Amino acid sequence: MDGIMSKLRNLDAYPKINEDFYSRTLSGGLITLASSVLMLLLFISELRLYLHTVTETKLVVDTSRGETLRINFDVTFPALPCSILSLDAMDISGEQHLDVKHDIIKKRIDSHGNVIEARPDGIGAPKIEKPLQKHGGRLEHNETYCGSCFGAEESDDHCCNTCEDVREAYRKKGWALSNPDLIDQCKREGFLQRIKEEEGEGCNVYGFLEVNKVAGNFHFAPGKSFQQSGVHVHDLLAFQKDTFNVSHHINRLTFGEYFPGVVNPLDGVHWNQESPSGMYQYFIKVVPTVYTDVGGHTIQSNQFSVTEHFRSADAGRLQSLPGVFFFYDLSPIKVTFMEEHVSFLHFLTNVCAIVGGVFTVSGILDSFIYHSQKAIKKKMELGKFS
Repeated sequence: MDGIMSKLRNLDAYPKINEDFYSRTLSGGLITLASSVLMLLLFISELRLYLHTVTETKLVVDTSRGETLRINFDVTFPALPCSILSLDAMDISGEQHLDVKHDIIKKRIDSHGNVIEARPDGIGAPKIEKPLQKHGGRLEHNETYCGSCFGAEESDDHCCNTCEDVREAYRKKGWALSNPDLIDQCKREGFLQRIKEEEGEGCNVYGFLEVNKVAGNFHFAPGKSFQQSGVHVHDLLAFQKDTFNVSHHINRLTFGEYFPGVVNPLDGVHWNQESPSGMYQYFIKVVPTVYTDVGGHTIQSNQFSVTEHFRSADAGRLQSLPGVFFFYDLSPIKVTFMEEHVSFLHFLTNVCAIVGGVFTVSGILDSFIYHSQKAIKKKMELGKFS
């Protein structure tokens, strides 16, 4: 047993020296104090890194199919009334959403940006007690109302009872409604009068769109939209205006859910129109993004970059449609962010490296200073004797 213990003592890599042989110096004390403070600071820094998560970023090919893209928006138009502003969305697959009304809210605002109390849907209020029937006579007592579509009927029993119904019927036919005062429903509801009353007002539009995950565009523009000879156009004749101010302020625009660290470059963007009319275009490149937090919760979202361009109404031969257009395309590369904790073994290794490294370097420095002082002192003593 004693032999085994003796062999173990021979393996000791840290031989002990009697304290009587220690020589403590002032420089050694200062170095010990400085190295201790340095070790403490480095340990605190390493502990903070261990307690906080780190995010690992990867780029992979996006192989997802058949998904949808959610577009959240909040845009203010200080010079376009809500009654003439419409929202359309379309993509390269041919799917169209014209004059979108669901999942969006419009708020009328005055010239100072204050919200005006919302009115019920529809324009104006009935002014004629007996509307014009489809057969030509006025609505009589105990008679069911069926308004004329003024040539845009889809079938014999098709009725247009409101100005909006007539405008929708004309839109489906690809016709423009040139003079609403000639339409009984629009005259009765005060269509043009309502537009004149809202002159000088603005509109705040916010909500979301759910579209196919393919390239496409959505735009805010005045008037009802329809297809004419395969071209997307808006009916602006009904408003009897020559110019439209599409100045706008983008309060928020996102493609998907929020995740930590996301930067939306269009948030807070403001643009004032200087020319009489024109088309403002944003060209957006959407990058699919997956964010996984330290708890394993995954957020499917998107980031995007953007460039912008303004087309004046008098630029070129073809007159551009006044409005704000967002053209988006999707990147084939997906970015993944994954939050991770530093492992305890990694933390322990770094702490040992800090302690050992500082202890070794400070020992070398102390030894250099000690032997330097000793050599200088010896030379000084030799100089005295000589």
